[in-house]
Amino acid sequence: MEGQSLKVKGPLGELSQVYPREVIVEKEESGFLRVKKAVETRRANQMHGLFRTLTDNMIVGVSKGYRAMIEGKDLVLSLGFSHPVKMAIPQGIQVKCAIGQFAASVRKWRPPEPYKGKGVKYADEVVRRKEGKAGKKK
Repeated sequence: MEGQSLKVKGPLGELSQVYPREVIVEKEESGFLRVKKAVETRRANQMHGLFRTLTDNMIVGVSKGYRAMIEGKDLVLSLGFSHPVKMAIPQGIQVKCAIGQFAASVRKWRPPEPYKGKGVKYADEVVRRKEGKAGKKK
């Protein structure tokens, strides 16, 4: 930690994040990181939740990894099948985050379903859940 920036290193890589002035990051004696609001405003509330989650995702990313990995020129997805799904990355696309048509082809492997909420979703997508079978009526 240096001021308002945090750098996380782990076996799977290194990530860094600069925090806005509405959010304070502290390292406790127990080793935990605590993300706090510096002021009580609506924007501070929004930034607090966002950067708490981003911090958690950074730590998970460098230690456990994600369900999507890049191996050479292939994107490897763990989607719950008995095997990983491998997709060739098209020429001219540098994959850090899947975009546009490529994101649609990734999503095609396991689209979100409304009953259990499983599947590949876009980051800002909300899947409306449905009720399951109601049972046989007499």
